[in-house]
Amino acid sequence: MVGYSLVFSLAVAVTSVLARPPPPCTSSTAAPAPTSSVPVGKRDPKGLDALAQRKKRFFGCAFDHYHIPDQPYTQLVLAQFGQLTAENSLKWESTEPTRNNFTYTNGDLIVKTAKKNKMTFRAHVLVWHSQLPAWVTAGNFTKNELISVMKNHIVNVAGHYRGDVATWDVVNEVFNEDGTFRSTVFYNTIGAEFIDIAFKTAKKADPHAVLAINDYNIDGLGPKSTAMVNLVKSSRSRGIPIEQIGAQAHLVVGTLPTNIRENWQQFADTGAQVAITEIDIRMPTPPTAASLAQQAADYKTVVSACLAVRKCVGLTLWVASDKYSWVPGVFAGEGAPLPWDENLNPKPAYYSIVEALKA
Repeated sequence: MVGYSLVFSLAVAVTSVLARPPPPCTSSTAAPAPTSSVPVGKRDPKGLDALAQRKKRFFGCAFDHYHIPDQPYTQLVLAQFGQLTAENSLKWESTEPTRNNFTYTNGDLIVKTAKKNKMTFRAHVLVWHSQLPAWVTAGNFTKNELISVMKNHIVNVAGHYRGDVATWDVVNEVFNEDGTFRSTVFYNTIGAEFIDIAFKTAKKADPHAVLAINDYNIDGLGPKSTAMVNLVKSSRSRGIPIEQIGAQAHLVVGTLPTNIRENWQQFADTGAQVAITEIDIRMPTPPTAASLAQQAADYKTVVSACLAVRKCVGLTLWVASDKYSWVPGVFAGEGAPLPWDENLNPKPAYYSIVEALKA
């Protein structure tokens, strides 16, 4: 957690609650000691992914190596979901902590877990301004040098997992709330073309994976969503392989945009797939009966919106249980954002998701 404190501080400092960027989405609850063994579970034929599959969608969950020793939680994840996303183990600081020193042990374990349990795997993330090692952020590289560094990272990491990944988050969180490009080491040094370069490099490294651009606060209509649409349209018209738009959906109970379906439909109208990639819906804590009921209604809204957009291919929770949510460590007085509580009991939100999937 110490390594993420700077990002957390920056997130909390932003004025608008809805405009706050999600930090690294790591657990605020101490996780069990890591393990190297591959867990095996049994898929629940009435679980969320089983129900989603009937709608030709998937239902996934962020999961990582440090969750595995918690056997009840791990078995819940393996029973309920059909796709895993490594919560932290494929981020740049984890895969290339020092230049040309690539480490895959933890990522390999999650990939093996997905394969062993006949799940698909979403790889997160190749190029992101956060959770970067200092050698990248403070390297003072020239434009050509940083292009070389970025391409080398993509070639090695995506190449290592070639054939094992359903979808890559290639580029993450490139926009400010007003739709302008975020100031990052990649944008400031290379310019907006870093996005083109990243996608073209990723396609060569792992040609069969779907390539996604991912961002937060693009759930409703607005300047940030418009910027995403314009970028994807322009990129695809030039042959850049942006094949999916990922909407993170870090949301707040009772404040959902009223035009989520319309917004995600405009994403689909670009020709790209749409996926809902990091869902959680936080609330003031402790929860009340009223806030839990509103959360249930909000989860139903999100799931129903995806089901109403033909090219929305699936949904992913950013972990399954409140026990491992990043929210309380970042937003003081807020939490309880997932469909299972800290004791792994299903909340009203779980039943509302089931209801939406059965509709």
